[in-house]
Amino acid sequence: MPRAVPVWLAHPFRWQRLPVPWPAVVRGALCAGPLLGAGVATGHPAAGVLAGLGSMLAGVNDRPGTRRKGVLHIGLPALAVALGMFAGASLSGVGWWLVLALFGIGFVSGAGSVAGPVRSTAGMQMLAAAILGAGMPLPHLEPWQKSLLTLVGAGWLLLLRLVLRTPRPAGGSLSGERAAVATVFDALAEALTAVGTPGAEPARRRLTTALDRADEAMRLRRLLRRRPRADERRLIERFAAATALCEASVALLWEAQPLPARIADGPRALAAALRTGRPPGRLPAPETSTPARSAFDRALLDAAVVFARTLPPGGGAATGATDERLLHGLRPALGGPGATPEEAAGAAGDPTAHKGTGEPAASGGSGAPAASQGSGAWSSFGSRAAFDTGRWASVLRGVAGVFAWRRGPGRRVFGPAGRDYGLRVGLCIAACTATALFLRAEHWYWLPATATFLVKPDLGPLFSRTVNRFAGTACGVLVFALAGPALPGAWWPVVMATAGGALLPFATRHFALQTVAITLMVLSFVHVSGAPEAAPERIVDTAIACLIVVVVGHLPRLADPRRRVGPRVGAALRCTEAYLRQVLATAPGADTGERLALRRTAYQALGEARTAAEMAAAELLARRTGAPDWPTVVKAAERIVDATTAAAVRLDQGAQRPSEEDARRLCAVLTEMAGALDAPRRHRPRLLPPPSLESAPDCATLSDVAAELERMRGYAGAV
Repeated sequence: MPRAVPVWLAHPFRWQRLPVPWPAVVRGALCAGPLLGAGVATGHPAAGVLAGLGSMLAGVNDRPGTRRKGVLHIGLPALAVALGMFAGASLSGVGWWLVLALFGIGFVSGAGSVAGPVRSTAGMQMLAAAILGAGMPLPHLEPWQKSLLTLVGAGWLLLLRLVLRTPRPAGGSLSGERAAVATVFDALAEALTAVGTPGAEPARRRLTTALDRADEAMRLRRLLRRRPRADERRLIERFAAATALCEASVALLWEAQPLPARIADGPRALAAALRTGRPPGRLPAPETSTPARSAFDRALLDAAVVFARTLPPGGGAATGATDERLLHGLRPALGGPGATPEEAAGAAGDPTAHKGTGEPAASGGSGAPAASQGSGAWSSFGSRAAFDTGRWASVLRGVAGVFAWRRGPGRRVFGPAGRDYGLRVGLCIAACTATALFLRAEHWYWLPATATFLVKPDLGPLFSRTVNRFAGTACGVLVFALAGPALPGAWWPVVMATAGGALLPFATRHFALQTVAITLMVLSFVHVSGAPEAAPERIVDTAIACLIVVVVGHLPRLADPRRRVGPRVGAALRCTEAYLRQVLATAPGADTGERLALRRTAYQALGEARTAAEMAAAELLARRTGAPDWPTVVKAAERIVDATTAAAVRLDQGAQRPSEEDARRLCAVLTEMAGALDAPRRHRPRLLPPPSLESAPDCATLSDVAAELERMRGYAGAV
């Protein structure tokens, strides 16, 4: 029997199957090349180079999504690029002090990786801009001018993103948000079709991803408006209906009994209604063969009522109670917009989330999260009154949270994973800079710039990115070298930059292809700026940078997946504990909005943990023996949340609840597991066994929760 190819060796050949983003391709063709050509035509090639560089880095972030999502994902990194360009241009000519300065910038860039994907991209591009600003030969421009020009280039792409777009479907200004919610119903239909098959768990993960994207689109829409309009409240209500349907569908997935094909017709009809603006028509007849099926059909009936309504509840009155009902099922940002899973778990009453802060756990007398005693699900966006008076204050609090090392994103940035990330990036950049200054001080920037796009540990396995980076750079250099003699005239670098810009959005499906596009554009900028070095030097520099990154990036401490994946799995388990406690505390017939919101938070945290686990499994580690099977650990955590969701549905149907002691022990087991994954191995406590749950014999899914906890206890002890 042939041996399977190792994951780390097969990963470089993985190719994402994505649709061609034609609008982004058009925007890419109209950005870097035309901006570079405008600089050459007006006799200011340096200005064209910097504007084209800003648009190129912004083009990397030009991904499909709503316009508001594009503003955030392009705008925030663009500001970081401008800051990095200013810092790098100010460092130009300081000699060997560059090594220390770029180590500091690299440390900040790497530590920020743990704060989220957008901030991670912003940190990476800030570092790249600092290196290019310090090394590219662009005289006669002040640092602030270089910074402003890169910002102009990114702003040009952002303007094209806002102006050049496909015709809006039904929904007007909410077309992007409607499409995101419709995708949730599509993913729900696929998950229902997969019930009872091996594809059930992957289908549930795709459904979770669709919910995360729709939730982000809805939150961004709310952050940019003072008062929700009637159509916005209707869409929020329909998204809440989708969230309730998803809870019942997870229970169906857990029961694993094949369903009739017609059950998926309901979500598909609702998705079509969202896209076209027409009524959904007839929905499948209800059936009550199992508790999960009964809950799903009840949620489908509620969704039909929601879609049949032409005005929000109360005739569109913007009362606090109405807004609270509309937002049931949305993931709460407990502690502010954009709160991390750790913040949500802490604000929901997780005592471990306040460890070291001196703050008590925020829980009510009934054991339910304190947030459920007040504004409820409206905390997804902050209360409307607070939002009207302090919209920008909430944004500033989110930014300040990065620097608050005891809570929020700051706790992750300044924690062990953030320090390891920062050291890994800083050491690689410093080593590449020192090597480049020693080999060729006049053109040193290519080595550290290459390492910048390789060493970020949250962007992909290091070995895979290194192989693809070298292959892509070699192909790009070869194409650029052949294009010079083949294309007549002095404008051929502009043509190559235009071609690279058009290729960049399509190239996001594979890192080697993305490297080809970026190499073509950067070589065009370098050629116009007056430094047309020989192509072999670029390949040699890339090979040296790849070697340094592989050596430094695989140092034992910096490559330990326990310090990278363990905290994310622990955060997911804390969110799961908050969700489980809310399920056990909610009485039959009570408002389930907070429960649905906590479920969303738990699944989002699990998605982040799964991404980190799969990346760690694909790394080429120096010591493969004894490495934990992190994907299996995350899968066990996902099954705990799935079993909790199935138990919530059973309890809603009247199943007997466990005693207070059994409920307390269930939650305590999860808390201990989360602490064990966060704590050093030598300081881990002995994990508690889950209760037998003899007090709730008719709720079989609660016994499933206990069984999954017992299995997870073995995994946590082995890690």
